[in-house]
Amino acid sequence: MTASVSGDFELTMDELRAVTRYVAEAAEDVLPVFESAHPDDRRPRAALDAAREFTAGARRTRLQRVTSLDAHRAAREASGEAPRLAARAAGDAASAPYLHPIAKSHQVGHILRAAASAARIAEIHAGGDPGAGDAAIARARLRATPVLVGVLRRYPLAPASGSRVGQLMAALDASLRALR
Repeated sequence: MTASVSGDFELTMDELRAVTRYVAEAAEDVLPVFESAHPDDRRPRAALDAAREFTAGARRTRLQRVTSLDAHRAAREASGEAPRLAARAAGDAASAPYLHPIAKSHQVGHILRAAASAARIAEIHAGGDPGAGDAAIARARLRATPVLVGVLRRYPLAPASGSRVGQLMAALDASLRALR
C-alpha cells in the first residue's frame, strides 16, 4: 500500500514526489540567478537539496519545512526581482512535499509558481520581453508528467492575479489542463 495524505481528496507520496520533482526542476534552472547575486547565501540551495532528498525517496521531514522557510526569508532579503523569484522557487520546491489535498485555488501556486517565476526571470533577462516568458511556459508545459497534470486537475483553476508571475501561472495552468 502506498502512503497518502487525505483532505478533500487523496495525494499519494508518489504523486507528491512527482509534484516536488517538477517544482525542483524549475527552481534548479534559476537557482544560479540567486547564487550569482548572493554567493554566500546557501539557504535556497539547501531548500533545493531538501526537495531533492524527498524526490529520491526520503520521507517528508522537518528539513523540508525549515529549509523552505529559510529560502523564503532569503527571497525577502534578495537584491532584486530575479534573485527574489529564484530564491522563492527554491523555497517552493522544499515545501512541495507538503502540498495540501484541499480543493483551494491557492494550492495551485504550490505546484506552478516556481515554473511561472522561472518564466518571469526569463522575461527579465530578455529585457522585459513577454515572448521569453511565453517560451519558458511552453517548456514548463512540456516537462509536466501525466501524474503532475492529474494532481493539478484535482484543484480549482489558479487564482486570478494582476502580477506578471500570476498571469504566467494562469497561462501554464490553462495549458496543462487542456492537455489530453
